Amino acid sequence: MTNRFYRAFDSETLGGARKTDYRNAFQIDRDRIIHAHAFRKLQSKTQVFLSGEYDFYRTRLTHSMEVAQIGRSICQFLRTAKGPLKDDFFIDSDLVEAVCLAHDMGHPPFGHSGERTLQELMARRGGFEGNAQTVHLLVETMYQDSQGVRGMQPTRALLDGVLKYKTLYGEFKAPPANHFLYDTQEDVRGFVFGGAAPPRALGPGERLNRFKSIECQIMDWADDAAYSLNDIVDGVKAGFLTIDRIEAWADGRVGDALGLRLLDELLGAIRADRLAGIFSARIGAFITACRLRERDNFMAGKTHRYRFELVVASDARQQALFYKRLANDIIFESPQLQQMEHKARKVLFDLWDSCWRNYVEPGPRVVRILPPSVGALVDAAKGQRAKARQICDWLSGLTDGTIVRTYRRLFDPEFGSIRDLS
Repeated sequence: MTNRFYRAFDSETLGGARKTDYRNAFQIDRDRIIHAHAFRKLQSKTQVFLSGEYDFYRTRLTHSMEVAQIGRSICQFLRTAKGPLKDDFFIDSDLVEAVCLAHDMGHPPFGHSGERTLQELMARRGGFEGNAQTVHLLVETMYQDSQGVRGMQPTRALLDGVLKYKTLYGEFKAPPANHFLYDTQEDVRGFVFGGAAPPRALGPGERLNRFKSIECQIMDWADDAAYSLNDIVDGVKAGFLTIDRIEAWADGRVGDALGLRLLDELLGAIRADRLAGIFSARIGAFITACRLRERDNFMAGKTHRYRFELVVASDARQQALFYKRLANDIIFESPQLQQMEHKARKVLFDLWDSCWRNYVEPGPRVVRILPPSVGALVDAAKGQRAKARQICDWLSGLTDGTIVRTYRRLFDPEFGSIRDLS
């Protein structure tokens, strides 16, 4: 049965036509993401706690899998709930799964600490943003071949689903810290909109950034649902979130009825050692808090993906916000994670400086420290900004373990041997 929700416009691919087979276009999107090198690297990239410290913490990979499961479940719930969807008119769960699996592929080592540090290094060179880097991978670097093929030729619907932010870096009056596209991705935005120009009322700026396809909205809420709850579970297991710390945090910060209820439930679950089970059920509640609402905008006539918006019950939104505030204040502001941020800055700044001095502004002696293929890309890039992007691509693509080993190999005289240099 044909799904009338999608049109040829939605399945058109960027970068040339792909080979077709027994799968539909969105299933091919999903499968190409799963088999990509950049996706596998997520197993060794930090979600909250440093990858590899303990085997029960979530990594970027397990987080992305959880987001994908929630995203698929939202699609299934919306399809069966009362509303505009029907058996032949529904949001494709394979597409949403692909969007969710891809959404964090551009994030660098050391989690948000690494993202902030790379943005600091790239602030005058076009910026660095995890979401923009994901788009860069999808359309530029994944599945490159010797015939000049670049990227994975994503469908318009997949690319739009991943595109959380649509304002270019240079369109902001002052350089933003995050939530932007690279200026070189203006053509990607144009492709997503099918050549239509956004009306002036949308921006550029935060209004344009909030203008998202329905698949992107589902991914965004699935992401919020996953990390707002699962960061708490990991934080308790890691010993960051103790009853004493939570009570001290809540004193003076929590006074409303919802906050007090959530606080009592959380403390009771920790005391009873039932946190994981209770929070798993809460994910189900976050899924069933969703519904669709029809809207009108400049893209609604081109695609049903903009004809609808996701509405999430206020109570669920407030719960997610409560848990995110708790995790941020106790976990992310803790001395342990601040130490990790200090390490991320040290490692990334030192590696950046070595690459810059040896490849961009070489002195009398040049040491070829980059892998040959990466060094060739830096050498071939025209101008300092383009060379900086190639160095940034290499650094952001490293896993936590690889970047630490690389750092030690370069700066620790007692680490490594010539056999490591393959």
